[in-house]
Amino acid sequence: MSGRHGHGLVIGKFYPFHAGHQALVRAATSTCDRVTVEVMAHAVESIPVDVRVGWVQAEHPTARVVAAPDDHDVDFHSPEVWDLHMEVIESHLDAPVDAVFTSDAYGEEMARRLGATWVQVDPGRASTPISGTVVRSDVAGSWWALPSPVRAWFTKRVVVVGAEPTRTTTLADALGAHYGTTVVPQFGREWTERRPGGPTGPWHTTELDLVAREQAALEDAAAAAAPRPLLLCDTDAFATTLWHERHLGSPSPTVRAFADARPAPALYVLTGDETPTAPDRVRDGEHGRSWMQGRFREELGAHGVPWVEVGGSHEQRLVAAVAAVDEVVAAGWQLADPVG
Repeated sequence: MSGRHGHGLVIGKFYPFHAGHQALVRAATSTCDRVTVEVMAHAVESIPVDVRVGWVQAEHPTARVVAAPDDHDVDFHSPEVWDLHMEVIESHLDAPVDAVFTSDAYGEEMARRLGATWVQVDPGRASTPISGTVVRSDVAGSWWALPSPVRAWFTKRVVVVGAEPTRTTTLADALGAHYGTTVVPQFGREWTERRPGGPTGPWHTTELDLVAREQAALEDAAAAAAPRPLLLCDTDAFATTLWHERHLGSPSPTVRAFADARPAPALYVLTGDETPTAPDRVRDGEHGRSWMQGRFREELGAHGVPWVEVGGSHEQRLVAAVAAVDEVVAAGWQLADPVG
């Protein structure tokens, strides 16, 4: 692989985007004045093409990354099928191509049809031994090969919620230690300590908007850097909607809209309210605890996301929560096989 090219082309399904794809795009961007990456996607595939485009664009901001929906069958031995695919590929180019970058041998025919040079990168994937098939069959075992945006998408989020004081943080931390993964702390607790008016001052909707946004930002950053595809969250934006009701007496359309727009977690764990705990100055205390617990049950029941309520001693709660999380982990991702 030598010489410099004007316009380079990389195509792929990026299902999902992994380190081998990164190496391919980098080979193109390092030797071309400009690069187009076409994300080929079939309607039967589970990961939306816009998500895949976002992954590639985030990792390669200088490339022109476009979605190229292509529902044709794949048959590298059929000139007629080749014609169909080339029609899709060429319709998404904004200029003639000088070089085609692929690892697999189909790149030779594609380059010939485009009147371009074929640049084969890492044939047989000797330098970067990974493939989409391997990732889909073992996401956790392939974690090393996934860029941060892809990790964030695959990370299963388990959110611990509950009225105060029902020891949500104690359980979240214990689950994080059990699974060897990150625990996202409560931004609201930090904000309560330093907010204008102190812990006991009246709350305002703008504050709960802030809490929801900051909690989500912490969650997203942690998902992108998680050491395994599992993240424990000590509350989330959904819980903030109920805290708005608790502190201001009514729901907030803005907090609710923000929470509804967030990706749904894989599981909610609701801590039981049967164990009294002495409140500290930043906790909600015993007052209203039963009401809050009831609201959590009502909203979780209507939320459409799996949830479990755990009670008893800390050990009993942990055992019950681990059983529920184990089911989430074992379920995997159920991705459809790609076409081609």
